[in-house]
Amino acid sequence: MIGILSYGVYIPRYRLSRERVYASMGWFSPATRGYAKGEKAVANYDEDGLSMGVEAARVCLEASKREEVSGLYFASTSLPYLERQNSAIMASALNLSEHVETADMTGSLRAGTSALLAAFDAAVSGRGGKALAVASDCRLAKVASAQEHLSGDGAAAFLVGEGDTLATLHGSFTVSCDFVDYRRTTKDDFGRSWEERWIRDMGYGRLIQEALSGLLKEQGLSAGSLAKVVFPCPYPAVRKKIATRLGIDHSRVQEGVHQFVGDAGVATPLLMLVSALEESEPGDLIAVASYGNGAQALLLKVEECIRDYPRGGWERALSRRAEMPYEKYMAFKEMVPLEVGIRGEEVAPTALSVLWRERKAILGLVGSRCKKCGTPVYPPQRVCVNPECKAIDEMEEHPFAHRTGKLFTFTADNLAFSMDPPALYGVVDFEGGGRYWFDLTDCALSDLKVGMEVKMSFRRKYVDKNRSVFGYFWKAVPVLGGGE
Repeated sequence: MIGILSYGVYIPRYRLSRERVYASMGWFSPATRGYAKGEKAVANYDEDGLSMGVEAARVCLEASKREEVSGLYFASTSLPYLERQNSAIMASALNLSEHVETADMTGSLRAGTSALLAAFDAAVSGRGGKALAVASDCRLAKVASAQEHLSGDGAAAFLVGEGDTLATLHGSFTVSCDFVDYRRTTKDDFGRSWEERWIRDMGYGRLIQEALSGLLKEQGLSAGSLAKVVFPCPYPAVRKKIATRLGIDHSRVQEGVHQFVGDAGVATPLLMLVSALEESEPGDLIAVASYGNGAQALLLKVEECIRDYPRGGWERALSRRAEMPYEKYMAFKEMVPLEVGIRGEEVAPTALSVLWRERKAILGLVGSRCKKCGTPVYPPQRVCVNPECKAIDEMEEHPFAHRTGKLFTFTADNLAFSMDPPALYGVVDFEGGGRYWFDLTDCALSDLKVGMEVKMSFRRKYVDKNRSVFGYFWKAVPVLGGGE
């Protein structure tokens, strides 16, 4: 049976209180007072839509064999590259086969469910293997706008294939139309939107209802047969209206992520689907709808294997949090110009030919392991570093990204440029052997202790704006508790 085999979510550690946003900018836009409730998830300065998608996919693939993944469909409206395939970079970071089919899906907020449908289509087509659907967004909003309150950052991933399925697909219904609400061109840094009541009432209120109604009619089901209904809508009153018009009990409408995460764009309906699966029972029917240039609705049936699946990932992702000041948020999002000094003004050009040759080591954090004595090392070497072995050209690939480690030593640097000073570095001893030094992120100097556990995270290392290059590498994240 083909269906969802696993899922993963990633929510950035930082949270921004909407009340703090309003306290800072409400003087300019008092009409946003009604949005100043709860908090939203905010990507760190070294995170973007691609890096968050990698992290969600890593969680999704924890118990899977990477060589079995034959397709990767990455949905986002905030892709780092317009002409360089982001999903190919993701595949390298995940150490997938270089024969995997990759595709970027963008242009609409419903691209997340489209990626999930593409994964199902690929798995059903008989081409073999399993397909991975990833949705991630990290969108910018203008200061003092409603979207600054509503938007948030996050990612979700689903692995689809044949095996012990958690949920199976039983139908879909799509409404495609050029309903102009949110828009952004290649020259825009920030999204633009039309009049809010238009978006709220004619957009969310009508199009999501049409997609869900069409799905139920096509499947010959009544609204009462659904155990859960999942759809993105940042307006609580509209969510209730949609449920009432469809004849769905309000208790069956999945709680939104807007109060805790925000509108994470293409990832929102898939984040909500993860939340619904965490609460579901075998036999439950779940309708999940997305919104954007129309709407799309999928019907899923929860299978018996959900009983044995380790749940709790959603709550762990939410519990991993630290508050972010509004001033730091503006700096990280490059809303205000900063004096970076001469150390931060210029980035050395990336040797793209070297990046190609060393792509597994750089993007996949793949080292080497001696076949004679078993000693692992990073970066990969030809000669064994074990002084009692010193074998030459007797190495096999050895991935480090999924391994935890211990912080052997660390330092704080107040001279080197960092968007979040001081710059923190540490030497990590990996579980099973191997040692290397990494930048430390998602932490403060006061959090660090020698011997503490760390895990690896795929991050944006630098941005070379003059040459349009985003450099990615791995950083160490201390395991601080609270869902880490």
